[in-house]
Parts: sequence; C-alpha cells; structure tokens
Amino acid sequence: MKHVLQTIIRNVKSIKGNSLAEFATTTALMATLAATAAPKLSEMSEGAKSEKSRNEIDKIIKQGGQFYQDVADTEGRGRFPGQAKYNEPVGYHGDAAYSNADATSANVTVAKTNTAAHLLAISKDLGIVSGHDGWRQYDNAPENTWSSVFGTGNADGPAPTGVTSKVIDDTDGQADWKKLFGDEVLGSKFQDGHYVYSVVAGGGTGNDVYPPTLYVADIENATDYNNVLMP
Repeated sequence: MKHVLQTIIRNVKSIKGNSLAEFATTTALMATLAATAAPKLSEMSEGAKSEKSRNEIDKIIKQGGQFYQDVADTEGRGRFPGQAKYNEPVGYHGDAAYSNADATSANVTVAKTNTAAHLLAISKDLGIVSGHDGWRQYDNAPENTWSSVFGTGNADGPAPTGVTSKVIDDTDGQADWKKLFGDEVLGSKFQDGHYVYSVVAGGGTGNDVYPPTLYVADIENATDYNNVLMP
C-alpha cells in the first residue's frame, strides 16, 4: 500500500502545468481562428437565406401557374391570384390603377400602352432597364406598386416596419394565395424580407388577346430575388 502511494505522489509531481506564456499563445491562436471563421459562417448563413428565398419564390410562381391553369379550365381563360379577370392588373405603375377591360378595337391600343407602362415600371424595379439599379432595399420607393402575397400584417411573415407605402394589401389575392398553400404562410428568412407580387394585365380580344404576366419578388432585394411567369 505504501509503495502504491509513493508511486501516485511521484506521478503527480512529474506533471508539468502550462506556463502563462503558453496559455496566452493558445488564447491568441483561438481568437485568430474565431475571427477568420466568423465571416465564412456569416456567408454560409446568408447563402442559406438566399437559397431559401429563391426556392420559395419558385414555389409561389408554381402555385400561381397552377391557379392560372385551373381557372382556365373552368372559366375559359386563365387569370392569376388577385385578378378578377385576365385583363385586370394586381399592382400598377404610376399613381393609379388601370384596366384593360374595354376590348373594343379602339381600346386595344390603349390596353397595350397600359401593359407596356406597367412592364416598364416592374423592369425598372428589377434592374432590367439600363440606368436603373433596381429596388434593392425594402424601404426604397419602387416604380411599381406591389401587393403582399400573404398580407403585410400576417403574424407568420409580416412586412418589416417602415416598409414602403407601395407595398399594399389585397384581401382577395391573399385569400387566393393562402388557399393555394393550404393556409400556410411563406415568410422570408431575411430580416427585412417579405414576398410581394404584381400582375401585369393581359388584354385584347379574339386574335389580338394576350395573357397577363405574374412577377414575384422578395423585398429584401427585389432586384436579386424575383421570378416571372407568362403563360
């Protein structure tokens, strides 16, 4: 027993502790590694949010296309969520809404002018038009008036405080979208993100008829996060 105790004491005495200098060096190395890794982890997090946003915008577009086709089968001509008819817009350019409902020959030209102006406003927001950087921040003032997909005040995906006044609510459209998603709400993972959409009205009649166009974007940066569907 005495021999065992002596062995234990000898082993304990032989253990050397780290010096203060060694501890300081180790701490500095750990701090350097942490500082180097932090930006990479941040990039991975932002990259995951970007991918999630794009995937969910694609889902919204896909459901909008299904809605269009289902309505076409029952009503004879398709329309998108929020549209009362294919020739009525959701969202609009300028300060007032427009309608392409008058399909007389004299007004087909007017309808095409309305459609072109709405397309131009959206194209400026998405940075497609030369000389326009696009709608890159949620509280900037876009050219087009956009409608919230699921509602600006929806508890599961509300719009950020201070969002531009050109993001509006359309209860009919929100009801259509929520029904398509089984009352599930898709909320952007970005801090200032929120899903919005706009429908450029179709128009014309007979051989001159043309379909509406659906645009969906995330207001975190609509220029980078968007998709479009033209039947």
